[in-house]
Amino acid sequence: MKWKNQILNLEPYKPGKTIDEVKKQYQLDTIVKLASNENPYGYSPKVDQALRNFQASFILYPDGNASNLRDTMAGHLKVDPRQLIFTNGTDELIQIISRALLEPGKNTVMANPTFSQYKHNAVIEGAEVREVDLINGEHDLRGMLSQIDANTAIVWVCSPNNPTGTYIPKEALQPFLEQVPNDVLVVLDEAYYEYVDKDVAYDSLALIDQFPNLIIMRTFSKIYGLASFRVGYGISSIDNIQSIEPTRPPFNTNVLGQLAASTALLDQKFVENCRSKNEVEKQKYYNFCQENNLGYYPTQGNFILIDFGLDGDSVSQFLLTKGIIVRSGKALGFPTGVRITLGLEEQNQQVRNAIKECIELNSFIK
Repeated sequence: MKWKNQILNLEPYKPGKTIDEVKKQYQLDTIVKLASNENPYGYSPKVDQALRNFQASFILYPDGNASNLRDTMAGHLKVDPRQLIFTNGTDELIQIISRALLEPGKNTVMANPTFSQYKHNAVIEGAEVREVDLINGEHDLRGMLSQIDANTAIVWVCSPNNPTGTYIPKEALQPFLEQVPNDVLVVLDEAYYEYVDKDVAYDSLALIDQFPNLIIMRTFSKIYGLASFRVGYGISSIDNIQSIEPTRPPFNTNVLGQLAASTALLDQKFVENCRSKNEVEKQKYYNFCQENNLGYYPTQGNFILIDFGLDGDSVSQFLLTKGIIVRSGKALGFPTGVRITLGLEEQNQQVRNAIKECIELNSFIK
């Protein structure tokens, strides 16, 4: 087979162990999964009602334009419906953007570590990847600017960043955007936007009118709790959306996903409730880390990256034996860290108790 050379040594994305796998392996009845930054509070109850009332036929293709979701979203964001693109999660949007702009001879700039799929798709397209190390868990925007040249096609900015949870303030982002050449697309990934503290959050959508080379990505997989439905979306200028639309597969969002997303969008009371609870649980982790001399990154997401100063795989493995699935930082660029999704109050307490046990037994923490 004439496979692309660049994919021969490319590792596929590896999701963590499932709940059933861990139950079977460790003979446990109860498992707490806090590895994928899913919403522990579920999703709006209005979604269940909408799905029960669904009566359309499954033999028909979904609306390829996602018209109802498009209009609902446009009204919510106060943008032109033509400024939106809907995709099978933001993973597909990353793929679409990469396919539209990247090719051999071009390069793309991103932070390191950040969300792995930016690099993954760039490699598939044969583009050069230019990574700039984080500084104290935050994007080195000045360093990223220095990597841009005439062959740069895309700059990826993840805010809040995955896996550190750090957020780029407007006073840092705007000067950065002003210095990026107009023919370089800046992708602002805001998958965790709804979790950002109100006292630091700003309306990034207002930047789209000022910077026509900006596209913002958001998702229904995080705070909306609809990860299984796979609905992501992008917001940009009409011209940008029209340019990348030809690379979007037809009927890429399914009929139930469109229904669930449009319904969930209208229940902002649920979203705010989730954000508030997340804030409370986040502060408990801060306090715990400070009390036990554990390093951590202040986060604006629904997860926290804790530095144990030891092998992240060993720490996550210990927690696994306690029925707690977390994400080792080793695969995320932080070999001595562990990323933990902020779960329900009782789940978070269970995690902290298990970590405390490590400390008391001196099993891993020294």
